[in-house]
Amino acid sequence: MTPTAPAGLPSPYDRWFPGSLIDGTYGYDRDALLGVEPAAEPDGFADLWRSWHAAARDVAPAVVAGPAVRQGAHDVSVVTFTADGGLRLRAWVALPVGVEPRVGVVHSHGYGGRDAPSFERVPRDAAVVFPVARGLGTLNAGVGAPDTSARHVLHGLGSVETYTVGRSAVDLWHAASALLDVLARRDAALGSLPLYFVGTSFGGGIGALAVPWDDRFVGATLEVPTFGQHDLRLRMPCTGSGEAVRHHVAEHPEARAVLAFHDASVAATHLRVPTRVECAAWDVHVPPPGQFAVAAGVSRASSAGSGARLELAVHSAGHAEYPGMARELATAFAATRAHIGACVAAAAAPTSAG
Repeated sequence: MTPTAPAGLPSPYDRWFPGSLIDGTYGYDRDALLGVEPAAEPDGFADLWRSWHAAARDVAPAVVAGPAVRQGAHDVSVVTFTADGGLRLRAWVALPVGVEPRVGVVHSHGYGGRDAPSFERVPRDAAVVFPVARGLGTLNAGVGAPDTSARHVLHGLGSVETYTVGRSAVDLWHAASALLDVLARRDAALGSLPLYFVGTSFGGGIGALAVPWDDRFVGATLEVPTFGQHDLRLRMPCTGSGEAVRHHVAEHPEARAVLAFHDASVAATHLRVPTRVECAAWDVHVPPPGQFAVAAGVSRASSAGSGARLELAVHSAGHAEYPGMARELATAFAATRAHIGACVAAAAAPTSAG
């Protein structure tokens, strides 16, 4: 059903997005967003994800690297590696030039795929893998999953074991192994470099699902993460992949049980590392309550003494251009780089002290 124009949008969004058919605040002010809770955890959630991680770590990445091309402060090459189910996926690996890498970054992307590496959020001395999710462009279009978000987000939804969102999260562990394999070939000591995760939208959601179970990661940034709090998402019309899921579950209610095992807000309650979550106060693509539910999951993990620590930033809007966006993003980019440095230093502190 096509949404009708809301009676009135809150300020300043009435000026910024006057033609929007959806109120991207969904009626939530700042206090209400901060009060959103993670979804309920289904029985067996943690055991399932731990079993998937254990299986993934047993897979040799079998990396094949192409020629390197200088891009800014990094040498960039396309690599092919073995991922979940034996798929051979491609990614970009970027190695810093003239400096020893201090951290490895796994840098995922939104549902539009990725056309090229982007370095705004990573420090100069980071080695980076830019995985492209199965099925998505540019590098992996049509490999293992459909190449459009509306079809990709429904692929395999008939089973917890086959749902492509979970498979894409598992692929992140394989991408991490591929990066460390490339580094170990350069210097064996670099094969144990600490890892940090960066992901936006789709990438933020699958990152929240993947990072809690992998002790190679020392921190994460999740920008406007999706797949959080399906109880709310399924009630909220949007312009993103969630709309396809909403309609699908209305026709196939049994799929709701599969989604429960792929809820980023639930996974976030199991995080054990400092995590920066950037949420949007307005977003018609990924409804803000779902984003804030992921942040709430990190906060709950922190309260439980897991080692997680929430750093929350709130953007004026997400998945849209708006006044002041460049300034907010520049601040966010710098904050992620600083967060990476702090996480790496904190992870190294016990070794240094000993």
